[in-house]
Amino acid sequence: MKEKKNFTLKHFISTPIEVYFNKSPTYTKKPPCPSGFDWQKKQYIITKCHSEWKDFTRKGRMSQNMQPQHAEVASQRGSWGMGKFFFDVQTSEGQFFRLYYDRSPKDALDRSGTWILLAELCLEKD
Repeated sequence: MKEKKNFTLKHFISTPIEVYFNKSPTYTKKPPCPSGFDWQKKQYIITKCHSEWKDFTRKGRMSQNMQPQHAEVASQRGSWGMGKFFFDVQTSEGQFFRLYYDRSPKDALDRSGTWILLAELCLEKD
C-alpha cells in the first residue's frame, strides 16, 4: 500500500510532457506510474509514487450522451477516450509533482492520449 502524504500546491504548471517507462505498459490507455519525464529540457527520474487515482467523470456535453445505467458503469471503468489517471510523485532530486494521463485522443489520426505535468507540490508538515 502506498504511504499517504498530504501535499499543497507550490506551482501550477499544466503543460504537456513526455514520459518514459522502464517497462512498457501493458495497456497504453491504462498506464501505471511512469519511471520519469522530461520537462523544460530536463529529465526527472521518479523514485516514488505517493498516490494514484482515476477520474472517469464525464463533463460538459459528454455527461449527457449516455443512458444513466451505462453512465454508471462508465464512471467506474471508463469509456473510450474518457478519463484521467493521476499520480503524485517524488523525483530523485526530492521534488514532488502531480501529473496525469488524459485518455482523450489528440485527433482523428492520433488516438493516443496526453501526459500533463499539472503542478509542483509541497509536502505538508505534520
